[in-house]
Amino acid sequence: MSSLAMILAGGEGPALSVLTAQRSEAAMPFAGKYRVIDFALSNCVNSGIFNVAVLTQYQPRSLNEHIGLGRPWDLDRTTGGVRLLQPYQSTKGQTGAWQEGTADAVRFNLDLARSVDNVLILPGDHIYKMDYNPLLRLHRDRDADVTVATKSVPAFEAHRFGMIGTDQTGGVIEYAEKPKRTYNTTASMGIYVFKAQVLADWLNGPGLKDTNLGRDSLPGLVRTGKVYAYQFHGYWEDAGTIQAYYEANMALLAETPALNMYDPDWVIHTRSEERAAAYLGETARVQGNLLCDGCQIEGTVVRSIISPGVRIAAGAEVRDSIILTDTQICAGAVVDRAILDKRVVVEEGAIVGDGDDLTPNRKFASRLNTGLTVIGKGAVVPAGVKLGRNVLVSHHVKARAYHGKDVASGETVG
Repeated sequence: MSSLAMILAGGEGPALSVLTAQRSEAAMPFAGKYRVIDFALSNCVNSGIFNVAVLTQYQPRSLNEHIGLGRPWDLDRTTGGVRLLQPYQSTKGQTGAWQEGTADAVRFNLDLARSVDNVLILPGDHIYKMDYNPLLRLHRDRDADVTVATKSVPAFEAHRFGMIGTDQTGGVIEYAEKPKRTYNTTASMGIYVFKAQVLADWLNGPGLKDTNLGRDSLPGLVRTGKVYAYQFHGYWEDAGTIQAYYEANMALLAETPALNMYDPDWVIHTRSEERAAAYLGETARVQGNLLCDGCQIEGTVVRSIISPGVRIAAGAEVRDSIILTDTQICAGAVVDRAILDKRVVVEEGAIVGDGDDLTPNRKFASRLNTGLTVIGKGAVVPAGVKLGRNVLVSHHVKARAYHGKDVASGETVG
């Protein structure tokens, strides 16, 4: 049976704050050299699915440049391959072409599914390794209208997910979107297999006004159709908040990480940058890091993820941090428990993540409250400036935006 994979990669990711100010959530860097969308794309090709559509919308440029023609994933094909799809105005004077959610995005591109039997709908912003063939096999064997990939979660996390109740055969009999209370511990992963005709009939019929597949479409389909659950037992992380993103990255530094990025039988492909090998100078001191090509280290780096092209000068210290591509940390600077986006410059003697005051960020308390300091793309931390904990520095902030030498914990610059 023929299948089309639709990867939903148009989300804004507001809980990632300044990190998604100029990129979609699916385009977020991960593990130094990868992007989050690499997992969905690699899972497709490793599962033998080479007919892939990437549905984009918010800030698509970074994602488009990364995927290109799809060559790193063997998706630069004459038949099938990868297609990058943006919203467009289909008729003169038409309004409302902007897609309002996942169901809206799929509805807008249903013409792609005319010649396939099944549509595999995937989130582009989740971190996981998954063979989709058992999921497709269950869908076929049960003759299901919809099959939902699910995973067990702790009860205290149920409010983050769409929660599912099943009968003894695995049939879905109940669905609740992010409930405050529930006895169910089975969460939807946001991964669905639809019969192509069922999907088209629903989104153009009873679900014509649906905007979100989970919240709006799935409850109605559970009531009227044959919906089954497929239980997944592997690693899976929705790194859609600053803390979850930080923890998912830092977990890779464990002695035996739950997510094995070195598995030769399930390679995560990406667009590799043409960089020289990592360089460690005579004064470099490194311990327990991920170091990517092109980085140049003369200072001290401990338990951190260092992306391509990062330069850390002699006398500088980096601890428990994620440093993204082409960032420069100058002599005498200290970076502690921080996320620095691409092309940030931390000038001489500056301190990022200073002291023990854990006052939550005053503007974004729900997003920045665990002591992490986050600096946006292309920003500058001037020489001698001290940034406390839970400080947020907006993208492209320059020295003139700082008032004084100390930025207290919980403050925002820019």
